[in-house]
Amino acid sequence: MGAVRSGAARSSVIEWIFAGLVLAVGVANLLFVNPVPAMAYGLISLVYVPPANALLRHRFGISIHTIAKVALGIAIVMFTLGVSDLGDMID
Repeated sequence: MGAVRSGAARSSVIEWIFAGLVLAVGVANLLFVNPVPAMAYGLISLVYVPPANALLRHRFGISIHTIAKVALGIAIVMFTLGVSDLGDMID
């Protein structure tokens, strides 16, 4: 039988995937739009990387709650597809 993954390991994989997606949007912005939003997306993607989150918790005592990460993710998707120039290029 295969090992059962815990909820923490599963959420860690989801966080890595979403961090990669946000970073990919940043690279697309860098190539097609403007480097300023690309840098912003790159910094925002660090919110989702588990080692960066552990560093924030260890060094500064700050932990970003999962609900805040989900809300930020929804805002990123809405901004990327609705307001940014990259969304206009997709249409």
